[in-house]
This record gives sequence, structure tokens and C-alpha cells, in this order.
Amino acid sequence: MTSEITLFVNPTAGRGRGAHAAQPAAAALRAAGFSVRTLVGNGPDDALRRAREAVDAGTGALIAVGGDGMAGLALQAVAETRTPLGVIAVGTGNDFARALGLPIRDPAAAGKLAAEALKSARIRDVDLGRVDGERADGRWFGTVLASGFDSRVNDRGNRMRWPAGRFKYDLAMVAELAAFRPVPYRIRLDDGPVLEVDATLVAVGNGSSYGGGMRICAGAVLDDGLFDITVVGDCSRTTLLRVFPRVYRGTHLDHPKVTVHRAAKISIEAPDITGYADGEPLGPLPLTARCVPGAVRVLAP
Repeated sequence: MTSEITLFVNPTAGRGRGAHAAQPAAAALRAAGFSVRTLVGNGPDDALRRAREAVDAGTGALIAVGGDGMAGLALQAVAETRTPLGVIAVGTGNDFARALGLPIRDPAAAGKLAAEALKSARIRDVDLGRVDGERADGRWFGTVLASGFDSRVNDRGNRMRWPAGRFKYDLAMVAELAAFRPVPYRIRLDDGPVLEVDATLVAVGNGSSYGGGMRICAGAVLDDGLFDITVVGDCSRTTLLRVFPRVYRGTHLDHPKVTVHRAAKISIEAPDITGYADGEPLGPLPLTARCVPGAVRVLAP
């Protein structure tokens, strides 16, 4: 393995934490004897092109510095290669790092852990989801594919110019609740029959959480070759307000309006719904996702 490591940096992650996090992470890697090259792209497309070039050139590891969006972008470069992925989690959500048991918003500790994992060849193979759809062909994700009420909140929040940060998504949630109606879904699990359900949301979990610790697919694990699929049924606004806060503890799964399925492949269809994965838009439903066992090598405990 080459001793050159590539830090893949999003300087705007976590309201600027990404730019400051690169230095202590790089220092920890250099202290362990690695040479470090920092890569910052001019936008997502350029950044991904540069990351793929680094992987093709044989970098010893690609280490994403940022949040789930940056980790998700890095996955597009390293999936189904031998190049391990590290994560310095300094974004808003950090759910992929949380699922891997990595330090959150502690770049020095995360850099040290990555260096130790490389030195000792402590590298884990974990699953990824791979999505096909009108605009998402071949897109990899590590955490959750969201569709329904949660993705509509994302849509509205992304359109809002004020306020900044996570508060705008709280406001977007209030606005979506006012207009909320259950959505007719058509769902196919593996090669089974089509299920037709009116649902609030359908979440496809490779990992267990999204949105900074919301354990929507609380039972999901990263290396079992299966998705955990949470279907929240046709809730009223009142029921949704009662159930949704329980997502942080994962206890919403006990509610009679919630069902959980496990499958290696899922196709989802619903009108006027955008799919999101790792917090980034995939495009409109229908989408098909499959769980690819051991698709990425990660530097993790």
C-alpha cells in the first residue's frame, strides 16, 4: 500500500468546520508516517472527478472530510475498488460515521483512528446501496434512502433561503405537516408481489439513521447484505407528531402504523416524490435500490 493518503475535503461542511478539520486530521496522519495530499474540487462534479483520479492513481486511502454528503460523494469514487475509505466527520448529520463507530466532530481523533487502521490493516468490508432510476443510475449510498414526508421536508428546506442551518428544516417540517396527506405507494421487495399501500414515508436503510441521529431504520446493520425498510403508514397529522420524536430512540418501530421489512432489493413508486440518499437528492420516484454486500472497504473500529 502506498504511503500517500488523499484528504477529500468539503470546506463548507458544518458551517465551515470542514476547512478547519483538515489540518488536525492531516497532522495525525503525518505523525503516523503517511504523506498527505489534500483534494478540494470546484463543485461536486469536479471534486468527484479528482477523487476518482486519485483512486485510479493508487492512493493508499481516500479520507472524506465533511458530512454525509461528502462521505456519499467519496463512496462514488471508492465503491467496488480496493481503496479504503476513511471519514473525518465534521458535518451536520454524520450518520455514516456514526454507523461505523467513528469519532464525531473530533478530527484529530478521527485522523489518528484512520492512521492506526491503515498501519494495522484494520479494514472492514461493509455493504452499500446502489440506486437505479431516471436520474440516479448507479448512485451508491451508505445510510438511508428516504422517500415521502421526510423527502418533502428536504425539498422544501432546500428551497428556503432563510434561516440558515438545521432550523430551516424544522420550519419546513411545520409547513409540510400543514399540507400533509399520505401518499399511494407501490413497493416490490426482492422479486415478490407488488404491495400497494398508502404511507407517510418509506425509508430504505443500509445504515440505521439519517438527519443527525434519527434512527428511522433502527435495526439496520452495515454488513448483513440486507436493507431494513421502514414503512410508516397512513398516519394523521396528530399521530405523526406523536410518533416522529420517537425516531431518535428507535422506539417508533413499535407503533402499529409502522412496519419493517428486510430485503436485498426494493423498487418504490409514488407520485410527486423525490428520493434522497445520504441527504442528497436522487431524483423522482420510481427508484430501485439493491444492497451490495462488502461494496466498500472502510477504516473503522
